[in-house]
Amino acid sequence: MSNSGPLPSTPKNKKGRIIAERPCVLIVEARFYPGIADELVNGASATLDAAGFDHERIKVPGVFEIPAAIRMALRSMEFHSGSNSYAGFIALGCVIRGETDHYDHVCRELSRALMDLATEYALAFGLGVLTCENMEQAQGRADNNGKNKGGVAAEACLRMMEVKRHFRLIQR
Repeated sequence: MSNSGPLPSTPKNKKGRIIAERPCVLIVEARFYPGIADELVNGASATLDAAGFDHERIKVPGVFEIPAAIRMALRSMEFHSGSNSYAGFIALGCVIRGETDHYDHVCRELSRALMDLATEYALAFGLGVLTCENMEQAQGRADNNGKNKGGVAAEACLRMMEVKRHFRLIQR
C-alpha cells in the first residue's frame, strides 16, 4: 500500500462537468475545396498548438453549413451533452467566385450568420473563410508560408478569448 496520499481529484465546474486541462477551440472546416481546407487547418492548428490550446475539428460540406455547426456546438454546451466546452471557435473554408451570383449570396449570408452568432453569444471567434476570385488567390491566402489565413483566424480567436477573459466571461 502506498503512502503517497489521495489521488488528485479531477477539476469540475459548478455543475459537476469535468474541466479540461487546457481550453479547447472548435475548428469548423468547410471541405468544398479540400486542399485549401487542409492548408487553412494546418495554419490554425499550428497557431493553437504554439499557444498551448487544445482544438477539435469538425468538417462540414461547405461554408454555408458553418454557422449551423457552430450553433449545434453551442446547443450541446447548453445541454451539457457534448464532450467539450469550447472557449473559442474558428470558421475555415473558401468561396470562389463563379459565373453566377451564388458567390454573393453565400458570402453575405455566411458573414451575417457568423456575426449574429458572435454577437448574440459573445463568442471568441476567428474568421478564416476566404472569399476569392480564383483558385490561385485562394492558394496564396491559405498557404502557411504565404498569408497563412488559417493562422491569422486562430490568432483572432485567441485575442478574442483574451477579451472575454478581461470581461470575466471565461475562466482561462
